[in-house]
Amino acid sequence: MQKKVIEKPEIFKNMVGEFLGYSDWKLVTQKEINNFASATEDFQWIHVNEKKAATESPFKNTIAHGYYSLSLIPKFINEVWECKNLKLVLNYGTDKIRFISPVICNNQIRAAISVLDAKDYKGGILLTSKINIEIKNSERPALSANTLSLLFS
Repeated sequence: MQKKVIEKPEIFKNMVGEFLGYSDWKLVTQKEINNFASATEDFQWIHVNEKKAATESPFKNTIAHGYYSLSLIPKFINEVWECKNLKLVLNYGTDKIRFISPVICNNQIRAAISVLDAKDYKGGILLTSKINIEIKNSERPALSANTLSLLFS
């Protein structure tokens, strides 16, 4: 998919309700799950113990941490849109996060991104995005989040 190019942050104010696009599909591997476990020191067996997960997990495999999927949002945004004449982007938070379905090891995921709101704020544009992380061949998303980004030109 081709990246959507926005000429300046103020243009987002005219894009409220607009679907910006899909990111590329990303394969979630056990190596990445293990690396995330190491970074966060979250070693629950459901994430890192492949043998135990194969026999005791209802998914018969390990699952990615919910926060791992959430942490991929900046990567996915970068694949979906680019804003020209932008000096700085600050992650300003998240209004709502829902972890809906587990991402099973070796699933592919991608983001679907829309503009929920954009307004002048603290000398920049406060962009509220709706981001659903989809799982390939699944009707239910992995997660849904309303993210806040402060854009300065």
